[in-house]
Amino acid sequence: MNWLKKILTKRSPINNSGIFCSEISKVIGYKPKNTLLFETAFTHRSLNKIGITGEPLNYERLEFLGDAILGSVIAAFLYKNAPKGDEGYLTQMRSKIVNRSYLNSIGKKLQLIDLVRTKANIHNFGDNINGNLLEALIGAIYVDTGFTACEKFIYKNILIDFKDLEHLENKISSYKSLFIEYCQKNKCTFKFENCDDNGKDNVKHFYIKLYFNDTVIARARATSKKKAEEKAAHRAYFALQNQILQH
Repeated sequence: MNWLKKILTKRSPINNSGIFCSEISKVIGYKPKNTLLFETAFTHRSLNKIGITGEPLNYERLEFLGDAILGSVIAAFLYKNAPKGDEGYLTQMRSKIVNRSYLNSIGKKLQLIDLVRTKANIHNFGDNINGNLLEALIGAIYVDTGFTACEKFIYKNILIDFKDLEHLENKISSYKSLFIEYCQKNKCTFKFENCDDNGKDNVKHFYIKLYFNDTVIARARATSKKKAEEKAAHRAYFALQNQILQH
């Protein structure tokens, strides 16, 4: 997709439906019935596209739909493959599969950002754009062809990594949640402190200090407060790894 990267670097929308159709067909594994639907799935709101009846033509509505379809397919997958799992177990396993960092990694692997149409600079987008586009793509597949095609796409590109549920059980989906749970169980105090960030990055960053029993145990900065807190908790986890694993 090198030709496409050059176009997007200039922030020009894809204007050749034939080429777009060819590229999206490679990603989804079939020729779409409605190419305009998939173009909408890769249209950023910065273009301010409006449909005939006044509806917004960007990926956000399809993202909402795709998120719901993805959740349903994963729930059915876990129900079938974990017959002894109770509701709490199934919910926990589902959250590990649909965590944002994993969906972002799948979106990156499929190079979905190369297909986005936007007036904004794609270099200013955070990682979540990759997962958002993935969900919008799933929504478009559902509207275009139906549930079976969606399920096939999700199994091939997302669930293929989770055939071994025992491995999934040991996967940590949130270091922040794990750290907080450890502190609460062991009556330890903790605090995430949002500090002024003096970095000179073009994109705003958040600087977090993580206190454990009134002592700073980790520091981190990222493009969102949530990401910075997760990164700080990740570092705290490794500092306290032996104690946490014993509980």
